[in-house]
Amino acid sequence: MTLFCNLHLAATWMLAGLICVVQILAYPQFRRVGKAEFAGHHFAHCVRIGLIVAPLLLIEAGTAAWLLFQGRREPAFLASVGLIPVIWLSTALLQAPLHTKLMHGFNADVIRRLLLTNWLRTLAWTARGVLVTCAFAI
Repeated sequence: MTLFCNLHLAATWMLAGLICVVQILAYPQFRRVGKAEFAGHHFAHCVRIGLIVAPLLLIEAGTAAWLLFQGRREPAFLASVGLIPVIWLSTALLQAPLHTKLMHGFNADVIRRLLLTNWLRTLAWTARGVLVTCAFAI
């Protein structure tokens, strides 16, 4: 396996693990933060998670593009690459607007919708990890 395959695999699984932690631990804890502290807690979460996610997203997308450019065409890899726009569109169209609403303060309904819609990203990144692993094991 090449360096770019290893980087892609590592970034994908790190993002899959991170989204699982967010889905199972971080987002449910939003319901336990006091209303007076919520906006500050939520803002800190967004900033800190962004510091981890942003570089990994760049590595994941950049290595996917490079591997495609280099001719990687395993069906599992192509399917995994097809999930990247699903994840990014879900983030932009579903989760980001909900996070924007939460910047204004605690809202139980918005947190519920965030937890519900985030399953799409959780399942998509987990599927990406499995697909990339299968593609590169060939």
